Amino acid sequence: MSNGQAFPDLEGSEVTQGTVPQQPANPLRDPADRRLPRIAGPSGLVIFGVTGDLSRKKLMPAIYDLANRGLLPPGFSLVGFARREWEDEDFAKEVHDAVKEHARTPFREEVWQQLAKGMRFVQGTFDDDAAFDTLRQTIEDLDKAQGTSGNFAFYLSVPPKFFPNVVQQLKKHGLADPPKGSWRRAVIEKPFGHNLESAQELNKVVHEVFPRDEVFRIDHYLGKETVQNILALRFANSMFEPIWNRSYVDHVQITMAEDIGIGGRAGYYDGIGSARDVIQNHLLQLMALTAIEEPASFHPKALVAEKLKVLSAVQLPKDLGLHTVRGQYASGWQGGEEVLGYLDEDGIDPNSKTDTFAAIKLEINNRRWAGVPFYLRTGKRLGRRVTEIAVVFQRAPYLPFDSYATEELGQNALVIRVQPDEGVTVRFGSKVPGTSMEVRDVTMDFAYGESFTESSPEAYERLILDVLLGDANLFPRHQEVELSWEILDPIEKYWDQHGKPAQYPAGTWGPAEADEMLARDGRSWRRP
Repeated sequence: MSNGQAFPDLEGSEVTQGTVPQQPANPLRDPADRRLPRIAGPSGLVIFGVTGDLSRKKLMPAIYDLANRGLLPPGFSLVGFARREWEDEDFAKEVHDAVKEHARTPFREEVWQQLAKGMRFVQGTFDDDAAFDTLRQTIEDLDKAQGTSGNFAFYLSVPPKFFPNVVQQLKKHGLADPPKGSWRRAVIEKPFGHNLESAQELNKVVHEVFPRDEVFRIDHYLGKETVQNILALRFANSMFEPIWNRSYVDHVQITMAEDIGIGGRAGYYDGIGSARDVIQNHLLQLMALTAIEEPASFHPKALVAEKLKVLSAVQLPKDLGLHTVRGQYASGWQGGEEVLGYLDEDGIDPNSKTDTFAAIKLEINNRRWAGVPFYLRTGKRLGRRVTEIAVVFQRAPYLPFDSYATEELGQNALVIRVQPDEGVTVRFGSKVPGTSMEVRDVTMDFAYGESFTESSPEAYERLILDVLLGDANLFPRHQEVELSWEILDPIEKYWDQHGKPAQYPAGTWGPAEADEMLARDGRSWRRP
């Protein structure tokens, strides 16, 4: 959180983060003591697209869980905006059912009753001026009834094509302009554009309405505990920093694998693909956090500055045909069931060239990482669901050992498991019990569930709370988004001009071409 200290804006001007210093002081929060709970001050949240799956499965349960943990103010207000012909009571029932089914914490009637007092619903479409007038009046009424002090965040849980409509309606009806001493914020879900040009245009539209520091771009991966632990692992432990560089690291693999297909998302997914859906945001963000230099502080501007240095230094392979791969899952067996191939899924064009698997090789052209390849891969219908960052170290010279003593020994590796089993694994060589000197790989494992008594909050809990607090640490800024598209756009352009995606059977780990990509470098993919 801001303590009033000014940081140079990344575009040249001096700014102080957000409008947090203008908020009424919260006596339960001492910003100087990070051990105390971070509790939001008077505030409310408006969700556009409140009837969608994201809202029902993630946003509503996260809001209840925050309230249940005592991290929301008693007068917190939740406003839903959608086309349904609902009354406030219908909306409250929808939230109630979603909470009962998906909340992480136990249901408590007294918490629910307190939260339900601040729930309202506004019926309308994104081009309905009358509906936005009603929304403005609803917010004004909640300020009086619930004491929200004019502080509202607008969550755009809608397809990207509607972002400009909603943002411009908020401006037109005075909803984006906060009363004196209050704040208004925009929360935008990915994908943020589909290429560099569209991202720049969208940034322009949003920034004409909301100040840059009041725009929160959601990448839910950055809210996961293990992702945040990358910074703790690197900068709170002196044992890793001396070897976290090109002198000791052989390569880095970042994998996000899913064992499911596209489900009912054909309308969204076809034409987007794995690279745009995952690599451009999740994986490039994970790469940046893995590779950054130590920031001067964890103030958002200091952290963003270091990530921008990494993304600016990314170097694409000279031959994109040899060092990038895209694929499509074909029919196969998964979980004991026969499943369809991508081109056979409902709603998919049988001539579609959309990738359901993507793997790319990148390098970071700076002093710490020059010559160290970063391999990024993602895909659907792969062997199992897993997301991990594997830092693979160079081989030891093994000078004192006979060749047979180390023949089963691989490379040391530090693996950060993001999901589903959050934790860290270290792989190293150890002597096999017995009279001879034989060395094999062993692992040491840290698991969040075993090491800490409290369960990890869901990513959306952390991110929604950060929005209400004005803490932008875990939200990509517009420069990061645009640099990420600069990296991916040439690859997408090359793929568009060169043939079709390679096929791979469902339930496997991707097309053979992905294995060949690493084999050319004398390496192989980890099997998570």
